[in-house]
Amino acid sequence: MLEIMLIIYILYTLAKIYISFMELKFVASKKNGKVIILSEKNFKEAGEYKIETSKISIVSSMYDLLIFFAWIGFGFKMVDSAIYFNNDMLYTVSFMLTFIGINFLLGVPFDLYKTFNLDKRYGFSTIDIKTYLIDQIKGIAIFLVFGSLLIWLLAFIIESFENWWMYGFGVVFTIILFINMIYPTLIAPIFNKFSPLDNEELQSAIENLLKKSGLNSSGVYKIDASKRDKRLNAYFGGLGKSKRVVLFDTLIKKLETKELLAVLGHELGHFKHGDIIKNIGASAMMLFVIFAFFGNIPEVIFTDIGLEKSPHMILILFLLLSPILSFLMMPFVGLLSRYNEYAADEYGSECESKEALASALMKLADENKSFPLSHPLTVAFYHTHPALTKRLEKLGVNV
Repeated sequence: MLEIMLIIYILYTLAKIYISFMELKFVASKKNGKVIILSEKNFKEAGEYKIETSKISIVSSMYDLLIFFAWIGFGFKMVDSAIYFNNDMLYTVSFMLTFIGINFLLGVPFDLYKTFNLDKRYGFSTIDIKTYLIDQIKGIAIFLVFGSLLIWLLAFIIESFENWWMYGFGVVFTIILFINMIYPTLIAPIFNKFSPLDNEELQSAIENLLKKSGLNSSGVYKIDASKRDKRLNAYFGGLGKSKRVVLFDTLIKKLETKELLAVLGHELGHFKHGDIIKNIGASAMMLFVIFAFFGNIPEVIFTDIGLEKSPHMILILFLLLSPILSFLMMPFVGLLSRYNEYAADEYGSECESKEALASALMKLADENKSFPLSHPLTVAFYHTHPALTKRLEKLGVNV
């Protein structure tokens, strides 16, 4: 059984590398061709950036495979021999935190390279070392508190119930919903400064748009995204009464009012069409399948690794192997998501105009240096949005 698991992980890695290689090859063949949507300079830079990120993805996939073999070969036994707790729950939490901590540290070089080298070179990242370190410390502190509690709770459920995966799924899904509900009001402000819009005309226009769509929010806010990155974005965050409209300060500077309203209209389209509920449902189905799979792992796999079938080993295999199941399900989830994006575009154009939404999408792509073309495999496995060329064609813009 262990050999089968290893072969599956190798095939998963090879599939990711192949998709990244095909994307790299595809973009390389297009970046010096006909310029579309973006300015000539940004089109070429976007292609070069995409090629570099594809190369990083290939190296990262091979790196992850080596780490996976290291954990299976000797890593688990090393951590097991280094932790001394008689209490099973303390042992489980300590083992899991050690495992997650080591993986986090092994991933830091890639994050540092992308943030302070690649993104700096292409004019995206504005973050300094101090802000980066403070963000990391805050994130680690939050995880140590709430992550430890979740690990303890899942370990308790595994120890207490035969069909633990059913209860584990219910607990984790409930926590995900709760985090989504409190994120814009309690978590996001830990990292970004939220302030009311200082443009009364824009504020009034957005509030009228929300009323027209029947969405009650807790407010419209601007965040200091430019402190970390120059890319443009906006989102509706939260569930229930915690819903709020969040605009990046970079977006407000670059888009005209009608373009901004068209983008927000697109997001409201997701609300009007129930896409948020659909996405929650799709996520629940994926999570259920993953929990059902790991709730029925044969004990022989743990024996082959040389460790007992224990709560911490079940949770660790969950973390190591769940990306494979997610990867296999992503084409179906992505297909649904891309379909919903077209409908949201239609609603956004009705809120303002097709011309305004098309203009906004092209500005977003140009400012964010998003290469507008991708290999079909990349679209199938990784894209939740349709190709920009197809979205613009639906809006009546020939590219």
